[in-house]
Amino acid sequence: MIGPDFSRQSFLGAHSELTLANTRVAIVGLGGGGSHVAQQLAHVGVGHLLLVDPDFIDASNLNRLVGGTQADVDSSTPKVEIAQRVIKATRPHCDVTIKQNKWQEVEEVLRNAHVLFGCVDGYRQRDDLESAARRYLQPYIDIGMDVTELGAGDFAIAGQMIMTRPRGPCMRCLGFLTAERLNTEENRYGDVGINPQVIWTNGTLASLAVGAFMKLATPWFSASDAYTWLELDGNAQSVSASEQPKYMPPFRGCPHRGGKDGLGDPFFSTKYEMPTRENNRRLP
Repeated sequence: MIGPDFSRQSFLGAHSELTLANTRVAIVGLGGGGSHVAQQLAHVGVGHLLLVDPDFIDASNLNRLVGGTQADVDSSTPKVEIAQRVIKATRPHCDVTIKQNKWQEVEEVLRNAHVLFGCVDGYRQRDDLESAARRYLQPYIDIGMDVTELGAGDFAIAGQMIMTRPRGPCMRCLGFLTAERLNTEENRYGDVGINPQVIWTNGTLASLAVGAFMKLATPWFSASDAYTWLELDGNAQSVSASEQPKYMPPFRGCPHRGGKDGLGDPFFSTKYEMPTRENNRRLP
């Protein structure tokens, strides 16, 4: 059921309510970034949300996880359940599916999404998720942040939002995922320990990601970008398009994700199961 009043976003198009209500979005990772993304997608009226995260909330999450409470910490509530609660409080009729699993364990449901958000830690996880999205012929939207010590107690906060889509360059083509980064220890970021996160940076990056999604789903102006890479300077509080792709070879097709023009197979399964009528069902 479509929400009662979306008049304030009517500029998105005469049929934007119906388009968003019928759109299926998967979010992998419901921590600081993913919880913001889930909340915003509920507000704009996305009708079908799949939430995937194996973890429970803990006390360290309260500085950034939208909807998380001390009571949730005390009861070890799964992060996906917190996100579901937030979504349902905003849009009771939203169809929310939660999977308290690693995404590789539920890839058969991921393939039914129209768009995949990656809100995960580590370059290897990003690489694997984008590969899955390309296999399923889905746009992939990724966010991440880093904190680097500058010296004398000063720190730099930075982050990025990258959207890639089938037939366009992937994050390897763009120069974001490199062999050096992929060989770096998983989940190790910056100079302030593992996974430094703060709510205002998570929120800014999530807003950029939802904006990229809205351009895909309900473009309010002519836009056909093959990719988007925005960089956040958290100290200057500024956002700009990355210059890195300018230093990469001219794009003539993605050689990293398999298949012609970097496209994959919508029937692909990480479980290598025998094809059946059900798991061969194409994306609508």
